[in-house]
Amino acid sequence: MSTPAAGAAILAPRRSSRFVAWVRAWRAGLVPFDEVADAVAGDEEHLVADAPGTWTDVPLPAALPTLAKLSPDEIRLVLPAPGDPRGLPGPGDFAGTALLAGEAVIAGTMGLIPEVRVHTSGSGDTFETVLWRVYPLPADAPAASLTLPGAAEAEAELAAALADTTAALTRLDVAQWRPELAGALEALRRPDGTTDLPPGFDPRARRLFARAAVLDRVLALAGHAAPGGAVNNYEAQQRDAALRPLTAACRQALVAACNAPLRP
Repeated sequence: MSTPAAGAAILAPRRSSRFVAWVRAWRAGLVPFDEVADAVAGDEEHLVADAPGTWTDVPLPAALPTLAKLSPDEIRLVLPAPGDPRGLPGPGDFAGTALLAGEAVIAGTMGLIPEVRVHTSGSGDTFETVLWRVYPLPADAPAASLTLPGAAEAEAELAAALADTTAALTRLDVAQWRPELAGALEALRRPDGTTDLPPGFDPRARRLFARAAVLDRVLALAGHAAPGGAVNNYEAQQRDAALRPLTAACRQALVAACNAPLRP
């Protein structure tokens, strides 16, 4: 029987982070086109809606050539949140949907946002497909990436936030009502080889991505209500306040790692 902790351990990194890392590596000539779609999708089925030159949803490999003229620096990860829209090009349908989704890709004058669709088979089994919806962006959209931290700054902010949050959760005695969260935080001190970046990223970006990707999954677990009602509203508010700075630092770490300069 799987546990919440086990579920968090196998939860994949954000889909937009995989998309940006592998598509940027392809555009830099560091990985072949034939590997990109499989690396992005993993075991899932990925489709693309509203891609230029298409009239219906198409498989991801059929849509990727629309990005073939972009340079790696034109492809960026954004992980916005309410009150923190950093990275978005400005108000509009794309920005509003990206804020709701919590993740998006900017690729030149296109924005892509993943939507997870749950289907039920005739036998009652459920399965998911991922639909990347394409949004047109204005050609004169501001270069919002200039406001985002680099990998060195993001790494320092993440380390400080992790130390502060661990201390706060210890004071809240989080282990009593969420023991798997305490164990997951401890696991962050070990590198996670399952969340690696493609060729071209330097050791700092790889280290930052590995830690932030694991932490992102831990925070997703922490956001769920404790089983059996073991935490009341006041305790939940304290938990959320303790995790908020770490959540923001984690998002910026993933962005900085995936958008880092590529090297042969």
